[in-house]
Amino acid sequence: MRVGTFVLAAQFPGQGQGEALHRAVRSAEVADESGLDSVWLAEHHFVPYGVCPSAVTLAGLLLGRTRRIRVGTAVSVLPTQHPVALGEQAALLHLTSGGRFTLGVGRGGPWVDLEVFQSGLEAYEKGFPESLELLLEWLRGSRVAGRGKRFGFREVAVVPRTDELLGDGPAGPEVVIACTSPKSVKLAAEKGLPMLLGMHCDDEEKAGMAALWRSAARDAGQPADVVEQVAHVSAGVAQIADRADDATETLVKAMPGWLRQGLDAHVTVDGRHRVMRDPVAYTEYLCGLHPVGPPRLAADRLAATAERTGITRFALLVEGSGDLAATEENVRRLGTDVLPLLR
Repeated sequence: MRVGTFVLAAQFPGQGQGEALHRAVRSAEVADESGLDSVWLAEHHFVPYGVCPSAVTLAGLLLGRTRRIRVGTAVSVLPTQHPVALGEQAALLHLTSGGRFTLGVGRGGPWVDLEVFQSGLEAYEKGFPESLELLLEWLRGSRVAGRGKRFGFREVAVVPRTDELLGDGPAGPEVVIACTSPKSVKLAAEKGLPMLLGMHCDDEEKAGMAALWRSAARDAGQPADVVEQVAHVSAGVAQIADRADDATETLVKAMPGWLRQGLDAHVTVDGRHRVMRDPVAYTEYLCGLHPVGPPRLAADRLAATAERTGITRFALLVEGSGDLAATEENVRRLGTDVLPLLR
């Protein structure tokens, strides 16, 4: 069982953006000190839902400030950036961190980001497979040319190459794909890549996506060891307290304001209609689904998800209180009170 934190750098009502980023950095440092396995960093633009616009940049800072923990992006949004530029940054972090970096990628959403960065709606709706293929070629090769519809360029050398890691370690950074639909699950399976599954999904839905992945991977000819040993990641929320009611109350008091402010700020690039969840009901749903409560309850819920889905890696949102001291304490309790029950 590998338990890590999921960091959005969420800006709660009344807070500044620097405050949100400071809390994000401190939560990662405490996760490293507390024995957690990993830190996963989200990426958003122009919204207080999360004020980190570059997950790879923040990953570089945290890899420099920590010595043991893995740091991953959850996720770097491919449609709004060039896959070669992202591949170069991933290779740099892989080599300079001793192989502690994981690159999570995804499609993102139909947001105004596509207009600002001049990538266009087609990059979101149709361009993800081409971008992913080029990114993987870059991370695995020595010379690469762009031969796709969107990216066309002469062959160039890959510098630095990911297989130049000194000492023992993986030949390249792990790549994980955020999956929200059967289409993205099948794409991840065809490439033999692990999935990152969202906190809004329950165990039944995650188990179904894992089963679809296995079937699609076999159909694509992935080796049996890849299919059997894949390590998907389950996102969730964690709030540890001595009493379940106290943990739930902490989140229900703080998260709806952040969700309402953050989600309302998203602007679609084409004016399409968006259906918003009720923030209070959604928070209560998450509290009933994830490790929110005393350490024993939290450990039991993580173990139950692992048993039902086969997923044993977790990325848990720990900043749901919106408070720095409470977030640090929450992370410490995950490491000192919950992890021993799982091991």
